[in-house]
Amino acid sequence: MILTSNRYLQLGFVSGLIVTLVFAVSASSVFAADSADKLKLSTHVLEQFGAPPPVPEAGLGEDLQKAVEEVFSNSFSSTSWGSEQAASLAAISASEDPRLAWLIADLMRFASPDLSSLLADTAGHLLDIEYTSGNFWGVTTDHLIAWDIAAPPDYLKYKRGMFTRLVPGWDKIFVEGDIDWRHVSWGGVLIDDRAFDTTNEPCNCIPAADNPEVTSVKKAGWLKDDDIVFGVAVNGEYRAYPRRIMEVREMVNDTLGGRDLGIPYCTLCGSAQAYFTDDLPDGVQRPVLRTSGLLIRSNKVMYDLNTNSVFDTFRGHAVTGPLAEKNLKLKQASVVTTDWGTWKRDHPNTTVLAESLALGRDFDFRNNRDASGPIFPVGDIDPRLPVHEDVIGVITGSGASVAFPRNQAYIALRGGKKLVVENIQLVLDGGGIRAIDASNGTDPGSHQAFWFAWSQFYPETRLWPF
Repeated sequence: MILTSNRYLQLGFVSGLIVTLVFAVSASSVFAADSADKLKLSTHVLEQFGAPPPVPEAGLGEDLQKAVEEVFSNSFSSTSWGSEQAASLAAISASEDPRLAWLIADLMRFASPDLSSLLADTAGHLLDIEYTSGNFWGVTTDHLIAWDIAAPPDYLKYKRGMFTRLVPGWDKIFVEGDIDWRHVSWGGVLIDDRAFDTTNEPCNCIPAADNPEVTSVKKAGWLKDDDIVFGVAVNGEYRAYPRRIMEVREMVNDTLGGRDLGIPYCTLCGSAQAYFTDDLPDGVQRPVLRTSGLLIRSNKVMYDLNTNSVFDTFRGHAVTGPLAEKNLKLKQASVVTTDWGTWKRDHPNTTVLAESLALGRDFDFRNNRDASGPIFPVGDIDPRLPVHEDVIGVITGSGASVAFPRNQAYIALRGGKKLVVENIQLVLDGGGIRAIDASNGTDPGSHQAFWFAWSQFYPETRLWPF
């Protein structure tokens, strides 16, 4: 097993990890009715991806089950690839079971280019697709997600085996829960499993910042006025989290206005969020949020260091582990995405994270790495807005999700228009936009994100203007 350098891991590129399989397959399947009818796929999915292949409902045949067990449990470490393996892949193709493409796609994520090409021949046949680029893993996974192809029996067992051989620290994370493991992929980085308050301890991971050092406006001369910051206000105290730092750290465990916060930033989603990690149910210790190194539909997967409970990063509820058993859902504070010059002008007493937390790096992935769309598979994307359109996302008192295109909302608010949906009102703050509860002025929690991210985690979202 060969891992790439930390720099390439951080940029999400994978090379040199070669794994091979031994397949011995015989299959007979009972297929369901036409998948397009069964899944009631939307027009834009069918236009972009075509109709899915028939999907079996029966379990795997005995011979096929043995082959899968041998491949993903017993022979994972094999480094040879010859006629026997090629014949086994041909037999997999002959099985006509597209569910197995999930396991093939998972393997593609770690495979060498040559092996990926061989795997693509099999996946392409199972899914009846042709590849127009060398990104076999991405194309395969996008089709599987968009078509909602069912996972094969014992999918998590085999996927867990593959992933934990790569990173043993994931063994406590890959467990059953309210999470769709089909959509989880490797983000190219390792798990941050350092103890709490070890901000400066080096790791081959994206290192979270705990209890970060902060400075005053006067001492933040390193920040330019047009640098993007994420502004948070709690109980009358203000703090700016520079994007330059958050792109390096991606997670901060902080205290502001007497409240504990966990602040994840997903560069891929253009989304910083602030979760209160106090005021918890009896018996629940403050979650220490960490980056797992995993993604789900191009959104970072965060977990609690204390319990290994995985959270839905975008919605804030625990989906596995002890915290999921307690139905823990973290409340949010609003995050204002703005520029440093305007934020400090409107909030002169703000504090800001110290420059040293940037580790001497000056990343700016926006409109660079992701300019042509998400670089990790997400399946279909709601066509109502461009993929990377910035939106302000809010949840109303009735639980409805609403997205406001940021630029349109900003112009409307600057022009004096009142933007109110149910109990939610948008207001200008420090050069950005946040939500307030129109009935009492409290903070219901809001944040800015790319449209593709907001719409996939809130697929029923209403889009302003209505």
